[in-house]
Amino acid sequence: MSYTFFDLTIEDQLAQLAFNRPEKANSLHLPAWEEMRQIFEELDERQDVRAVVLSGAGKHFCAGIDLQTLMSIQQLNALKCEGRKREKLRQFILNLQDTITSIERCRKPVMAAIHGACLGGGVDIISACDMRYCTADAYFAIKEIDLGLVADLGTMQRLPTILNPGRMAELAYTGRKVYGEEAARIGLVNTVFESREKMMEGVGEIAKAIAAKSPLCIRGTKEMLLYKRDHPVGDSLNYMAAWNAAMLFSTDLLEAFQANMQKRAPVFVEE
Repeated sequence: MSYTFFDLTIEDQLAQLAFNRPEKANSLHLPAWEEMRQIFEELDERQDVRAVVLSGAGKHFCAGIDLQTLMSIQQLNALKCEGRKREKLRQFILNLQDTITSIERCRKPVMAAIHGACLGGGVDIISACDMRYCTADAYFAIKEIDLGLVADLGTMQRLPTILNPGRMAELAYTGRKVYGEEAARIGLVNTVFESREKMMEGVGEIAKAIAAKSPLCIRGTKEMLLYKRDHPVGDSLNYMAAWNAAMLFSTDLLEAFQANMQKRAPVFVEE
């Protein structure tokens, strides 16, 4: 698998995916957005991938949407019909939203490993990841407020389920930077590492532990966590019962029981 704006390697059932526009602080123009969705759709289907680590090449994780991409919206002013102009703008926003949602649709856990800047659209992206980790010098900001915009790609919808509502409001209203230690303190990231090398090592170990579990159960766990986020407890319990009734009697279950009885590590095979 070779991509233009991302670097992807797959080894030992782990996908290491990195933004690869370091000369642009890994900001994303439209071709990069389209490529990201393609990648996550492919990773979702690959049986040799059980976890994904998302990071950034160069000095920064991701500076969000390339400003030239935002400026290109001005081309819509050439349309004479206001209705058609607004329709195309809506479709543009929905397309970018769907690209980020492709991270959630990927049934494999996605772990963001963040160093340097994570701004604007970068925050949208990590909000859609299952877990977030960073270096001490990493910093985050919902920068749209300083550009005369309301963040519209998922931060406002996903981050309030991760952060305290008051903290979320403060960051959205001010656009201020949050550095690594504070990010961990307010629950934006799971763990802060002193260096990028230690972060990639530590996140890699967690990803390996996930990859060693039943892939069917990992996919089911991700689905249940996302479902519960958007539904009340009663509906979630009902959905959980339906899922288990359909998936419980699997070869993974048998292998887990046999491995436990034989005091060995289970080996799960996709069939």
